[in-house]
Amino acid sequence: MGHLDHATFGWLTPALSYAMACVGAALGLRCTVRALDATGRSRRNWLLTAASAIGTGIWTMHFVAMLGFGVTGTDIRYNVPLTILSLVIAMAVVGVGVFAVGYGRDRVRSLLIGGLTTGIGVASMHYMGMAALRLHGEVRFAPLLVGLSVLIAVVAATAALWAALNIHSPAAVAVASLVMGAAVSSMHYTGMFAVRVDVVPSTAALPGATVMQFIFPLAVGLGSYLFITSAFVALSPTAKERAAYASAGRLTDERAVDVAPPGFRAAQSARTPTS
Repeated sequence: MGHLDHATFGWLTPALSYAMACVGAALGLRCTVRALDATGRSRRNWLLTAASAIGTGIWTMHFVAMLGFGVTGTDIRYNVPLTILSLVIAMAVVGVGVFAVGYGRDRVRSLLIGGLTTGIGVASMHYMGMAALRLHGEVRFAPLLVGLSVLIAVVAATAALWAALNIHSPAAVAVASLVMGAAVSSMHYTGMFAVRVDVVPSTAALPGATVMQFIFPLAVGLGSYLFITSAFVALSPTAKERAAYASAGRLTDERAVDVAPPGFRAAQSARTPTS
């Protein structure tokens, strides 16, 4: 059996992957909170952004962590279509869970359905990503640890959606995202500790792309998307803030009329239509 190294670059990849998970969780939670305060097309757009943020954050976390994964005795390649499919699965299934919470009338049932769906989506993304591995040997999994990783994913997803429904202050969302990032990282490494590789020495060329050819550029691109979108969400006013700005504007206009000269007020009254 080949020796597995989960941190070939030391603590760099685990720390960076945790940061990606936290950013994705924070952005997803903020977008979900915005969605619950919105209606119509605006709610749908916020939920779509939340699903893409959480799914992208989880996927980026997984493959940034995989940058530090190595097996003695064999090179590692990645099947490109399966890797991209794992990203699509992450966003699609997380989207189902987020929309269940965003449009559900019964909050408890919506939370349970959304948490279960999202958790299974997270686990599916992880193991689809592992299925994309190409190496000289056979990859096996310890069933008990696989089951534990799926359970962690479901619990973490449910907790994150609960936070989106019940936590609204930016500071509380930040704390919740740190917890969510830790939970997602725990799920990932629990799943990785379930991996067993029986290496079969070979000089044949492996199919697929190397980490630096494919995974690294894609992870950098998706990470940039998360940070740019986070900045956009942080700078865009909430519905309550827009209402406060509008109310302040009306109040300013009323005060301006009150302190205007008599001739100006008379002219304003003359222009005001009467019923």
